[in-house]
Amino acid sequence: MKHTNKKLLVKGIKRLAICIPLLVLTTYVITFSFLNKETIPLYIILPLGILLMAGTIYLLFSGIKIILSSLFD
Repeated sequence: MKHTNKKLLVKGIKRLAICIPLLVLTTYVITFSFLNKETIPLYIILPLGILLMAGTIYLLFSGIKIILSSLFD
């Protein structure tokens, strides 16, 4: 019977712990950019928010993948 790889489990949980505040922050950044449609920061903040959201989603799924590999490998 194999045991859980605790180092990988901790690494995956750390990634998920970083991901939770980033999800809230990037959602706020995207909402803030849509609220200020008449100003120039819309064109700077919106692509930044979209890139940060894509990075956060990647971090989320990689954290889940690491946790699953620590449990089942």
